[in-house]
Amino acid sequence: MNTMTKLALGLMGRLRPAPPKGEAATAIALPPPAKSGGLPLMEALAKRQSAREFAREALPLQMLSDLLWAAYGVNRAGSGRTAPSALNCQEVDVFVALPQGAYRYDAAANALQLAAAADLRGITGYQDFVDEAPLDLVFVADHARMAMVPVAQRESYASAAAGAIAQNVYLYCAGSGLATVIRAWIDRAAIADALGLTHDQQVLLAQTVGFPKGA
Repeated sequence: MNTMTKLALGLMGRLRPAPPKGEAATAIALPPPAKSGGLPLMEALAKRQSAREFAREALPLQMLSDLLWAAYGVNRAGSGRTAPSALNCQEVDVFVALPQGAYRYDAAANALQLAAAADLRGITGYQDFVDEAPLDLVFVADHARMAMVPVAQRESYASAAAGAIAQNVYLYCAGSGLATVIRAWIDRAAIADALGLTHDQQVLLAQTVGFPKGA
């Protein structure tokens, strides 16, 4: 679906997910993440960039596990994460839009839990490349977990946490030969509806990940 068609459908409130490609498992157990290797930090920073052309090839399950752990996985005792959150609210959920369905990343179990048995990639952004890239991440804030944060500050706190997660994704991709781009030009209402979010949950950002096109 091209950008203009998506814009028109979005304005009419009719942007909808596509049918799933394949059977959507209720849960996907991920292999233990590899927590060593990759590029040194300074080299990864030197390679960090945004890309907007992606191959259609799916990421191997091990690479998907490593990516999600780098993004927002549990990295120490007490359920501490690889990205910070104010007052340790851990208010951001990472959803993974795959061809066969959309899943919530369960960091504690290192697994994907089915959120929607549909292909949500095409509605995670107005850009046409999101339709064919192997996966799109969606960062969602759950304000119900932020009871200690003043209401007026919750969105900014959650957005800062989502930005840290997104940068972790960038650095993992830079060190692993993947391409990625963060996106704020998204139809938040369409995504929330497709994921079945509650009024306490807020779609913040999306991020596309895949192998570079032509690699």
